[in-house]
Amino acid sequence: MTLTRRNVLTRGARAAGIVALSLPLAGIASFEALFAPKADLWPRWQAHDPAATATIDHTAWDRLLSAYLQADGQGLNRFDYGGVSASDRAELDTYIQSLASVSIDNFNRDEQFAYWVNLYNALTVQVVLDAYPVDSIRDIDISPGLFADGPWDKELVTVEGEVLTLNDIEHRILRPIWRDPRIHYAVNCASVGCPNLQPVAFTGGNLERVLDDGARAYVNSPRGLRQGNRGLVVSSIYAWFEEDFGDGDADIIAHLERYADPEALEKLRDADKIASHDYDWSLNDYRGDAAQTGS
Repeated sequence: MTLTRRNVLTRGARAAGIVALSLPLAGIASFEALFAPKADLWPRWQAHDPAATATIDHTAWDRLLSAYLQADGQGLNRFDYGGVSASDRAELDTYIQSLASVSIDNFNRDEQFAYWVNLYNALTVQVVLDAYPVDSIRDIDISPGLFADGPWDKELVTVEGEVLTLNDIEHRILRPIWRDPRIHYAVNCASVGCPNLQPVAFTGGNLERVLDDGARAYVNSPRGLRQGNRGLVVSSIYAWFEEDFGDGDADIIAHLERYADPEALEKLRDADKIASHDYDWSLNDYRGDAAQTGS
């Protein structure tokens, strides 16, 4: 892992003007965690109808994922941003507008969860397409503030009269309302180090299956965990959002074991602590043969 400003700073730390280059590698993720957004409930979005049976149409998002999401042969789903046609870009915009027009308070919890995840992921793709080509989503500095880093605090969509950012959706709605660590395997930040953008739209009906699929795919990839020279290396996600996975290394390891296949379990067998964390902010771009070979 090459230590650069991008590697060692979260968007919060950069906004504070703090540089962590002097920290040892093992301490970087812990430092970053100080600045990771906390789950901060926005009470207005707690409204729901447990008896509702209506569903939300995500057909357009399904079609776009089918057309442009490509597995690279190494466990990473990459999006072909450069290949998106003008008509499909218009379809993405229309889909987001259709979601924005939904009275989401009138749906049950599963439909709401699927709605917010799909909206987050579709908005992220839209943001990248607006700026493409870029090497990393963190280069899209459209958030307000002098030290803006990335798009996460930019107001992007209005739902039921409320203007929302990506951070609002993830950290003020999804995390505090559902309190499910699998949220981190569902929302996608368009980065190589991130859990996969799933190949199908989330729906109220497929929620549990797709959440578990995402968790297993990430935990059993080198992006989720691997053995390093000094011990167990896991994604920085488990440091940034440790509160969602438990209380300390033992709880995080137990979470990983829940989704680990036999090969990953072997890596976890004798681990009683996490040696270090890693994350790759490179764009999850599909570049044809180059993506297939990992170059």
